[in-house]
Amino acid sequence: QVQLVEPGGGLVQPGGSLKLSCAASGRISIIYTMAWYRTAPGKQRELVATITRSTNRNYADFVKGRFTISRDNAKNTMFLQMNNLQPEDTAVYYCNADISSTGYTLVKYWGQGTQVTVSS
Repeated sequence: QVQLVEPGGGLVQPGGSLKLSCAASGRISIIYTMAWYRTAPGKQRELVATITRSTNRNYADFVKGRFTISRDNAKNTMFLQMNNLQPEDTAVYYCNADISSTGYTLVKYWGQGTQVTVSS
């Protein structure tokens, strides 16, 4: 009933930039906190950044100053601007959102993931 779709991954050279997006669709009453996670090869999934509905932001230390999370509440969309990308940023990036379809029950949804590869 609710889907999170994430276009925007790809291959980029070290020092380059990429912008990810995450669009929520379906039966949505309200979207609360949204977040980006990533899973690097051989590693566990880790939190990259979060943004509340009122746009309070938090970042993992390893992306502070390089990544910017934002959202458009009117369009149910979230973004991740990634600058100065490094090979260690190579991972599958997932969006996550706490969504209520009825105004009462909150459900955590995940996108399908998008591959970001940083390589020369």
